[in-house]
Amino acid sequence: MSPTITVLTGAGISTDSGIPDFRGPNGVWTRDPAAQQMFTLQNYLADPELRRRSWQNRRAHAAWTAEPNAGHHALVDLERTGRLRALITQNIDGLHQRAGSQSVIELHGTLYGVECLDCDDRTEMSAALARVEAGEEDPPCLRCGGILKSATISFGQHLDTAVLRRAQEAARDCAQFYAIGTSLTVQPAAGLARLAARHGARLVIVNAEPTPYDELADLVIREPIGHALPALLAG
Repeated sequence: MSPTITVLTGAGISTDSGIPDFRGPNGVWTRDPAAQQMFTLQNYLADPELRRRSWQNRRAHAAWTAEPNAGHHALVDLERTGRLRALITQNIDGLHQRAGSQSVIELHGTLYGVECLDCDDRTEMSAALARVEAGEEDPPCLRCGGILKSATISFGQHLDTAVLRRAQEAARDCAQFYAIGTSLTVQPAAGLARLAARHGARLVIVNAEPTPYDELADLVIREPIGHALPALLAG
């Protein structure tokens, strides 16, 4: 059986695991609009206090104790049937991999890595957090002394071109494109839905709130992801 389904997931698929989304009623930015500053590269580079807050937020991130939920496991089951073309995620929490998904394209990077914004050195988040816990509030790069940041894509930061290319290829080359738990407001990830539809894919959106692409979709589902997704993929 040839793989025909490409899936794009956003923060909404992880809320049942205890990781809040960003724009929903109880989202991180809904409850604290100022928190969005930590996700903007220019602010992060310019403000040492913001970086210190960011490191404390990383220490306390719900991803470290979260477990995959029914939505994640449904996508693992889909992959095992041979129908999954690619699983593209905007999430940085690693829950798809922990659930057992293999073909994951992490469009916005991963919380489990750290990058130096000066020399591009890559290290493990666990090592950086150990330094924070030992008293370094804003740990510098051990190689060049530069500014460290989680290996995630911030506003104002370009996506990895090779990763984006893989995602675009998967969107063009599928019979069905499922957008799950994403507001479809952040580009270029959101544009993958239009790209898939333009190339003839059936577009299915599963999200609690309306998205800008709902009118383009063949099917829009507002039910909770943990209930709707297993049933949808079993069909």
